[in-house]
Amino acid sequence: VAMQPTEKLSELGIVLPSSPKAAGLYKPVMLDQNLLYFSGHLPLQSDGTMITGKLGADFSTEKGKEAARVVGLNILASVTAHLGSIDRIERVVKLLGMVNALDSYTEHPLVINGCSELFKEIWGEDLGVGVRSAYGVSGLPGGAAVEIEGILKIKE
Repeated sequence: VAMQPTEKLSELGIVLPSSPKAAGLYKPVMLDQNLLYFSGHLPLQSDGTMITGKLGADFSTEKGKEAARVVGLNILASVTAHLGSIDRIERVVKLLGMVNALDSYTEHPLVINGCSELFKEIWGEDLGVGVRSAYGVSGLPGGAAVEIEGILKIKE
């Protein structure tokens, strides 16, 4: 029997942060039939501060990858607040990752791997990895380093 996602989090020693509040006129999460859409989430740390800066200028790809993992934890917190448990998620469908970066920066996919690898650790190689795009942007809200939105499939 495969481990439930919440059991996997526990095994990995991950405690989810409290779910972030919407920072504008939008719903953080919206369920439409069996698809759960989540709005762009930012790298808010447990102390309430955000990881800010530009990739290629202020910090390394490795640090950007850590920021994307923090975004993943915030996504899971929002999903938990909406659904009651991440155990209701069947699979990751799609992620869209935006990286606050210099024009010359080219390692956007490596940054977004921080979130993708987290989801793979929780749901496995097949269900934890969906389709994905990652690209650079000239800026993000509050100077955030990374923003990720996406779609998850909910169990019937």
